[in-house]
Amino acid sequence: MAVAPWPAPYRFQRMNADHAPGQERTEVPSGLRHVDFSHGDVTAFTPPPEVIDAVTAALRDGGRYAYSPYRGHAFVREIVAQRLSAFTGAPIDPASELIITPGTQGGLFLALSSLVERGDKVAVVAPDYFANRKIVEYLEATPVAVELDYRTTAGEPARLDLDALRSAFADGARLLVFSNPNNPTGAVYTPDDIESIAALAAEFDAFVVVDQLYSRQIFDQRPFTHLRAKAAERCLTLIGPSKTESVSGCRVGVAIAPPAIVDRMEQLQGVVSLRAAGYMQAALEPWFAESEGWLDQRIADHARIRDDLHSVFTASDAVSTRLTEGGSYLFLDVPAAKGRVDEFVARLRTEAAVTVTRGPEFGDFPESVRLNFSQDHQAAVDAAHRIVQVAERL
Repeated sequence: MAVAPWPAPYRFQRMNADHAPGQERTEVPSGLRHVDFSHGDVTAFTPPPEVIDAVTAALRDGGRYAYSPYRGHAFVREIVAQRLSAFTGAPIDPASELIITPGTQGGLFLALSSLVERGDKVAVVAPDYFANRKIVEYLEATPVAVELDYRTTAGEPARLDLDALRSAFADGARLLVFSNPNNPTGAVYTPDDIESIAALAAEFDAFVVVDQLYSRQIFDQRPFTHLRAKAAERCLTLIGPSKTESVSGCRVGVAIAPPAIVDRMEQLQGVVSLRAAGYMQAALEPWFAESEGWLDQRIADHARIRDDLHSVFTASDAVSTRLTEGGSYLFLDVPAAKGRVDEFVARLRTEAAVTVTRGPEFGDFPESVRLNFSQDHQAAVDAAHRIVQVAERL
């Protein structure tokens, strides 16, 4: 007799990962080059040679790298802390304020699990990274949406609804979660908005988790303000050599936070995964020390793809998008897809050999889709034309 499956805990009913980026499995038509905009193409943009050499050497070295303390190899943390102190504008104690995690995704789960209690209210920017809201709900807390107005006039900065953030804090939220640059829109927060977030956190004795995974890839000489430089004692920063550096397959990230929170994250990591993979921690050693000109070239290559895709999309009345300011995402608004976004996403795959991520993953955005344009340049442009064609038919 068949045994009924064990019933899932209630929290799983609130966390739907069916449409998470990279999960799509629909067949695509033959004769077209499939472009998967749900994540970057690490064949088109390969890791820095120094990373390949460092990981290869670590594998050959064996014992020195295989097993680390739960919060990571001390010698790697010392290197990373020194460089990130200079990058973020605030000193970091490598022993007490930094932990190496199994990717920034793993770091995000450890961070929120170390800060959120059942029944808490958590301010979550919308739109923002899909896992923020899902993890908050999994922890049986209540996300409170704070709008980021990214549909501004060309050249005007996106603006966080600071009045809504104040209201969320006044109503009992003691944590804000957001990404900068914003995932999915590519908007970069202004220095004024970062100052205001820091001031509101201090006023309401609140804490902030900020994902800065793309903070090295900023376009057009735009200023970037690190929250740590304004409120190091009230924030946890997630960062890693994943997207810009094409090292996502190594699954190593870094979290910087006050010592008490790093201690909690270490305890949880010791249960969940023990540590970030010991050998892969070597990928952090050449981070921020790539060959001269490497990062500038990486940014310039992505800027050209961004500009060409933006030109394709703005030439059509069927779609609209914001010019990305940092990272490698475009968030398309497709008015005809409102209430039909799943149909639109499916048709892109079956008619155009294009995979995108649906907008509802990032909040209440029923007519939007996200593209990661870290792709082969010509393939991305060709795929953009096909997206427009499907949108116009829709």
